[in-house]
Amino acid sequence: MNKLTAEWVRKAEVDWQVAQRLAAEKPRLNDPICFHCQQAVEKYLKALMQENGLVAQRTHNLGALLTQMLSLDQSLRRFRLRLDRVTDYAVDYRYPGIHATTRQSQSAIKTTLLIRSELRRLLGLPV
Repeated sequence: MNKLTAEWVRKAEVDWQVAQRLAAEKPRLNDPICFHCQQAVEKYLKALMQENGLVAQRTHNLGALLTQMLSLDQSLRRFRLRLDRVTDYAVDYRYPGIHATTRQSQSAIKTTLLIRSELRRLLGLPV
């Protein structure tokens, strides 16, 4: 694994750990849980891109990153709907007026766990 890929993975793991810790707290802090889930997935996608010689766009749009990744692995297509849902948590829920529900944060955790596991497998990391 190259150095920049490893840095993306380290940063993704920090976001994943933050999301998990927040999910265990009461009251449940849904907005930041969703944000950190989105960030973890984004960074794992960028790690896989980096490892495979693709230039990661400066974007939070997970669908756009996925489209770039399909040249590497068509099986990732199955994550499209999940990634589109999680994308909104990067920006929209960081501003007043929009709030994530407990159901959304639970879904974000499940989605992140699923995608994180698959991307770690593709990177040759323990799942």
